[in-house]
Amino acid sequence: MTASSGLLLALLSLCGALRAHNEDLTARETCKAGFSEEDYTALISPNILQGEKLLKVKFSSCLGNKGTQYETNSVDFKVGADGTVFATRELQIPSEQVAFTVTARDHQTAKQWDAMVRLLVAQTWTSNSGRKKGKNVDLDPAQPPQDILLPWPQRQSSSGLRRQKRDWVIPPINVPENSRGPFPQQLVRIRSDKDNDIPIRYSITGVGADQPPMEVFSIDSMSGRMYVTRPMDREERASYHLRAHAVDMNGNKVENPIDLYIYVIDMNDNRPEFINQVYNGSVDEGSKPGTYVMTVTANDADDSTTANGMVRYRIVTQTPQSPSQNMFTINSETGDLVTVAAGLDREKVQQYTVIVQATDMEGNLNYGLSNTATAIISVTDVNDNPPEFTSSTFAGEVPENRVETVVANLTVMDRDQPHSPNWNAVYRIISGDPSGHFSVRTDPITNEGMVTMAKAVDYELNRAFMLTVMVSNQAPLASGIQMSFQSTAGVTISVTDINEAPYFPSNRKLIRLEEGVPAGTALTTFSAVDPDRFMQQAVRYSKLSDPANWLHINASNGQITTAAVLDRESLYIRNNVYEATFLAADNGIPPASGTGTLQIYLIDINDNAPELLPKEAQVCEKPGLNAINITAADADIDPNIGPYVFELPFIPATVRKNWTITRLNGDYAQLSLRILYLEAGVYEVPITVTDSGNPPLSNTSVIKVKVCPCDENGDCTTIGAVAAAGLGTGAIVAILICIVILLTMVLLFVMWMRRRGKERLTKQLLIDPEDDVRDNILTYDEEGGGEEDQDYDLSQLQQPEAMEHVLSKAPGVRRVDERPVGAEPQYPVRPVVPHPGDIGDFINEGLRAADNDPTAPPYDSLLVFDYEGSGSTAGSVSSLNSSSSGDQDYDYLNDWGPRFKKLADMYGGSEED
Repeated sequence: MTASSGLLLALLSLCGALRAHNEDLTARETCKAGFSEEDYTALISPNILQGEKLLKVKFSSCLGNKGTQYETNSVDFKVGADGTVFATRELQIPSEQVAFTVTARDHQTAKQWDAMVRLLVAQTWTSNSGRKKGKNVDLDPAQPPQDILLPWPQRQSSSGLRRQKRDWVIPPINVPENSRGPFPQQLVRIRSDKDNDIPIRYSITGVGADQPPMEVFSIDSMSGRMYVTRPMDREERASYHLRAHAVDMNGNKVENPIDLYIYVIDMNDNRPEFINQVYNGSVDEGSKPGTYVMTVTANDADDSTTANGMVRYRIVTQTPQSPSQNMFTINSETGDLVTVAAGLDREKVQQYTVIVQATDMEGNLNYGLSNTATAIISVTDVNDNPPEFTSSTFAGEVPENRVETVVANLTVMDRDQPHSPNWNAVYRIISGDPSGHFSVRTDPITNEGMVTMAKAVDYELNRAFMLTVMVSNQAPLASGIQMSFQSTAGVTISVTDINEAPYFPSNRKLIRLEEGVPAGTALTTFSAVDPDRFMQQAVRYSKLSDPANWLHINASNGQITTAAVLDRESLYIRNNVYEATFLAADNGIPPASGTGTLQIYLIDINDNAPELLPKEAQVCEKPGLNAINITAADADIDPNIGPYVFELPFIPATVRKNWTITRLNGDYAQLSLRILYLEAGVYEVPITVTDSGNPPLSNTSVIKVKVCPCDENGDCTTIGAVAAAGLGTGAIVAILICIVILLTMVLLFVMWMRRRGKERLTKQLLIDPEDDVRDNILTYDEEGGGEEDQDYDLSQLQQPEAMEHVLSKAPGVRRVDERPVGAEPQYPVRPVVPHPGDIGDFINEGLRAADNDPTAPPYDSLLVFDYEGSGSTAGSVSSLNSSSSGDQDYDYLNDWGPRFKKLADMYGGSEED
């Protein structure tokens, strides 16, 4: 080849590469939804298994394939969600090919796309020259591969773009896996019938060529010889689909691309591998032959449609070989382990270990590869052994009156699995205990039956029991197993007598009597009963609790008498009931005792006189201003309390002269002055109070009344309160002197402060009054020269007392902190009856007056807002009148005290005695 022709070929190749690159860019920029091909072709065998995957169609919706569903017009083939075409049933295809349509539907856009799928039977192929029967092209290293002339047909269509059905099939190429080479190893030579006319360049594309895994296959671009470059592994990839292309030296397509199918022939290079090395299963004891136990599974990576991947199972050994060396068998194809002999007994053999072997080549031990796994079969327990008592009779003893006490232990034997429902015992008393005094509980550890006292037994009523107890399991017995005669036993329980404590038949005995009965009065007999009828014992009584020590009990017969007067008003009484506890003890061995409670309900009598309340009070020195409300307290209860009668004694005579009592109701009265004036001081006023008991009781009590001067509201003044408290003249003088001394100290402090203020005013101002520092811009970030710059008096900046320099200023020149000396500006006066529209006008007028006021301070000065003006437009509250209508009774205002005296006079008038 000359240099010019080589350059021409290089340019053509570059042009072809650029054109391919542009086409790739265009394809990336514009995405078109649809199948990757209009027509899919795949080689299949005549016999197809159910679910066998045939090929995979590729579809893109440009938005993801989540909403895409595939359908076919054939009942024998379906398409999975990932585009995989598979057979729905086992098929045998007699014809050379099967064609059907695959439809992709997008539920979101309701669009659909169709593609043709053609399945070609691999044993036959046809060409344009006619039908010929032939075989697959097998790679035989000993013979050179034959050349295959591929007369690639041209597409013929009026439009020039429509795909025509192919009427020829390229036979597949079979390549054995694990070939030792040498590599590259030629597979086949592909040539076009046009290579005699023009030079043709050949190429292959697809997985294994220009797609991962890369460069598994290669082709000589000039001769068309295709090679495999390395050993093949069927378990890695079982087939390859390539396309062969033929172009001229300019890159122009000479023939249409053809499909090449390369199948990797399986070799038996993989042993069967069990999913688990150890399998665990179980079977019930006593199971019948043919009972399923478990399934072991081994997978072979070789082709499962050939003998290389067909696995068969067998049992190698069984341990232990009891009761038979062939207790189990295995299905050679499925790996199911089942029982083959009877006699499984957990009580004899609890577990079997079975070694299972899996062999490929359909179980041929001479040619196949094998592997083993261990199957551990546990014999599970069934309730085929009823529990049995170790003895037919049991005995026990229990003291009377005991509860929750274990009387006897019943032992049983059960050969089933311990601590399982088949072993756990359940006990039941079937006779001998009609009253339910006993119960039998199961010990969870030993499985023994514990006969326990559920109810107390009285020796005087029952001295012995004969029980019949039956035992069973929590789980029912297995089918065909009967209860044993040893599952029932007799239990004899003896009751022993003990010394029982005496008891009071009527515990918490209640009696009723009036309070105040004298000491030595017999109240009742509180006796106890000794339940030990077969023992000759004496009972003695004593007090256990008598809080007030009011009672006495006879030690022999239990008679209760009073030791003191019973008082219902005592602190030991609760709800009119007095409670005492007594002890009754026998002389048995050991001694026993019981307690009883006696409750005495005391009926009230009128034995307490009423007491006057309050003990102290305060009243004004003039009558009519206030009064004292008095009442009484009585320790008795109804009907020995109110209504009360309040009276003033006749002696001394000054009591009735100065005071008077007004009855308010049955429990309250008012004490007030009778005379017009009573000198301030403390007065002791005796008052007699009588209750309503039968007979009534009276009591004369003294109330201390403080009489003091009062103000117009009826309240005691401070001086009056001091005088009423009884302070002497010396004490009052001492108080006044202290007040004078305190005022003098305050005055001296004020004068000292004013003197210091004048001293500060005598210092000269730092600047001229005409140049007010507050009218200038001050710099605050200067720290000065130290303490020497701070020798000045800030008091000079305050308002001076003298006004001469202010009056001498020119008009319009004034300090902002000076008091105005001219006439005050006239601000608008708010109308008496405001109108909503007047509020805004009032504010605006005030604003204009403030803006025009030359004496108004600036915004950054201290403003005074609490000045309310010289007068008020509102009227006086005293002009308000009150009126009442109707016959309202306001006399109760007199009972509210001196503070409501004025109101009582206005509405109801005052009440005079």
